[in-house]
Amino acid sequence: MEIQVVRGDITACDVDVVVTAANAPLIGGGGVDGAVHRAAGPQLLQALRPLAPCPPGEAVRTPAFGLGPRVRHIVHAVGPRYGVDDPAAELLASAYRVSVRQCDEVGAGSVAFPALSTGAFGYPLFEACQVSVQALRRIETSLRLCLLVAFDERTRKFWERALAA
Repeated sequence: MEIQVVRGDITACDVDVVVTAANAPLIGGGGVDGAVHRAAGPQLLQALRPLAPCPPGEAVRTPAFGLGPRVRHIVHAVGPRYGVDDPAAELLASAYRVSVRQCDEVGAGSVAFPALSTGAFGYPLFEACQVSVQALRRIETSLRLCLLVAFDERTRKFWERALAA
């Protein structure tokens, strides 16, 4: 699988699956999850209700609803809350692995990931970028392309450093 880092809006990515940084109750919120919920529309919350709660390190999948013409599915990955959910690194890596498995289950060729757990969940950014890249490199998958979508320049630089290591 080719891994690329891009800076931008994950809701505008031209991929088969978009991953969002979900919370355990799967009710949306701020940051990337709020943006995905707004773009997908109110049907998304209805689809998520029977799937909740989702524990840290796990992920669930829904249709993409209004997210975009190519995007077919949304994977809702719950990363760890740093300093609360332990072991944090293993739970974060698991959220990436489970998300990729969800992509494989629907025959996706491409996926876009945000930096899971680095917003409200407080995971140190560079460490999270390292964990994500290591986890993604170790996964056997039929995915051809994985976009790591950085919301800001700092995240883009940290992911680029993690990929170069």
